[in-house]
Amino acid sequence: CPLLKRAPNYNEQKKGRTHMTLKLKASAFAVAAAVSLGAASTSVSAQEQRFVTIGTGGVTGVYYPAGGAICRLVNMDRKEHGIRCSVESTGGSVYNLNAIRQGELDLAVAQSDWQYHAYNGTSQFKDDGANKDLRAVFSLHPEPFTVVASKGSGIKTFEDLEGKRVSVGNPGSGQRATAEVLMDEMGWTLDKFSLAAEIKAAEQSQALCDGNIDAFFYTVGHPSGAIKEATTSCDSVLVNVDNAATQKLIDDNPYYRKAVIPGGMYRGSDEDVTTFGVAATFVSSTDVPDDVVYAVVKAVFENFYSFKRLHPAFANLNKEEMVSDALSAPLHPGAAKYYKEAGLID
Repeated sequence: CPLLKRAPNYNEQKKGRTHMTLKLKASAFAVAAAVSLGAASTSVSAQEQRFVTIGTGGVTGVYYPAGGAICRLVNMDRKEHGIRCSVESTGGSVYNLNAIRQGELDLAVAQSDWQYHAYNGTSQFKDDGANKDLRAVFSLHPEPFTVVASKGSGIKTFEDLEGKRVSVGNPGSGQRATAEVLMDEMGWTLDKFSLAAEIKAAEQSQALCDGNIDAFFYTVGHPSGAIKEATTSCDSVLVNVDNAATQKLIDDNPYYRKAVIPGGMYRGSDEDVTTFGVAATFVSSTDVPDDVVYAVVKAVFENFYSFKRLHPAFANLNKEEMVSDALSAPLHPGAAKYYKEAGLID
């Protein structure tokens, strides 16, 4: 079945990449102008054009529009700083953090828990070791771990998923990794499900409504286009994920927190849904120049109200929390420089 085809792994995706990451384009015109005018320098746009790529997630999630919103603001002033920003749909948090490490992405969106594990070399990053070159830029919206089930399946709690057909997410995605952490805490393996499908985030809602699965996982900001698709295209409900295992994860780990998805946000789920969650964060590495990260941060924070209007999940963001909450890796020096100038940090 095409829906159950395993998603390509990181190395397979890497082969197809054609990034132009932070490459400089020398301008013959700029050189000639500098010589003829005897100028010590020329404008940024004449000297060079630098390309940065932001890794995001599936096109129906929040990471992709978040990356697009950031790039839109950066590109508004590219004549001033010479930076051209582009966004790439990817497999999600774990993939993005691996790609940052390999220099295949300049910036990326990633769950706060996987930022922590990548920096410290724990969990899924244990074999590769700690990435001490990883740098935090800012945090974004909260992301509840969300379970959506068909109404006819009778699934009301996470425990009810036993024996059901469940999309656990594609390898490399944050929801897949978080689901495995929760299941490990519960003493579960994928064998608990009659089918553990590895469906990409953008395809899960259709698979549910086509009757190919009974439920799927998604760690995502709300409101989410993918969740809205699932709840409007067919009869489906959000499921409570609230048990002893989730409470222990919250108690033991600083990057997890209790989360509530408000009732009435989606058709079929009139009551509040309790779960646990993380935060979306924006990350980079020490390989990305300070002035590049400074320009990206400045574009977002000096157009902050425009940024908040670019997606409903951003509506409650505030600057003070964004520069400190859910950040495990050290701040990138370019980001820290802007925050100090803006009075957001000491």
